[in-house]
Amino acid sequence: MNADPQQPRLLRVCRIGRAQGLKGEVNVFAFTDEPERRFSPGSVLTVADGSRPFTVVSSRRFRNRWIVHFQGIDDRTAAEALSAIELYVQPDPEEEAADDDAWYLEDLVGLEVRMAPGNGLGRPADELVGRVGSVIDSSAQQLLEVSMESSITPADVDGHPSTGLVPFVEQLVPEVDPEAGYIGIDPPKGLLPGLD
Repeated sequence: MNADPQQPRLLRVCRIGRAQGLKGEVNVFAFTDEPERRFSPGSVLTVADGSRPFTVVSSRRFRNRWIVHFQGIDDRTAAEALSAIELYVQPDPEEEAADDDAWYLEDLVGLEVRMAPGNGLGRPADELVGRVGSVIDSSAQQLLEVSMESSITPADVDGHPSTGLVPFVEQLVPEVDPEAGYIGIDPPKGLLPGLD
């Protein structure tokens, strides 16, 4: 996002989805755990390079999604043109100072994936399962693509490691420690190959 290491990293807030109605509202897929704050009237979000600001006029939650109206987007045609745009904010200095445990999704790539203590499969705590290969956005939540250890699941005939997907939710990923280099998972039976 920001190539200059002196510039703060931006926080990804949402991806704009389809238009909602005829008056310029859009559905957004939120990446933030503070949607009420980030989508409050007057909040300013921006594209990754900061070249285009989006000011929130109004927002409302509808089931598991947010519907947002941005300033200057007043009809369905304008709303449809925004589809797939991702919006960001700069973290407040107080946020960065207060949150020593802050990390970004891209920080997860490459981390070891271990079994969490007391996992439902009864496997040893800290057993190495694999590594996070990528973080994938889906319509419901992010998914962690896990490249499995060959001791758990053998590689395919071409030597590529087997992979599996873990929904990135607290119930299944109770431990995240980028500084220590791992995440802890508690998957149900059958979610990942070799963990039955």
